[in-house]
Amino acid sequence: MAEEGQVIPIPSVEVWNQHFESSKTSNRLVVVDFTASWCGPCRFIAPILAELAKKLPHVTFLKVDVDELTTVAEEWKIEAMPSFIFLKEGQEIDRVVGANKDDLQSKVALYQAA
Repeated sequence: MAEEGQVIPIPSVEVWNQHFESSKTSNRLVVVDFTASWCGPCRFIAPILAELAKKLPHVTFLKVDVDELTTVAEEWKIEAMPSFIFLKEGQEIDRVVGANKDDLQSKVALYQAA
């Protein structure tokens, strides 16, 4: 596991499955950033996500490259990048589609407090 306070890159389906399974038994908020290296808005929002991860070490931030992990992206019905999925106990509780900084920050604040 990577250190707290970082956005954790997910290099394989196996690593994704480990994080997803462990999220089912934890009450921690998990925010999954579905991104792509060629996506301009993804590059715009990445430093904002990294800043949130630093400020909120009790929230798990994961980064999934849709081109590397197409099966995971398909499983979660990702149609646009960036897409942020909010998970609690392995269940999707919300999502933000697009590089909407204010929406992302307000939903992280809302769900991490719950």
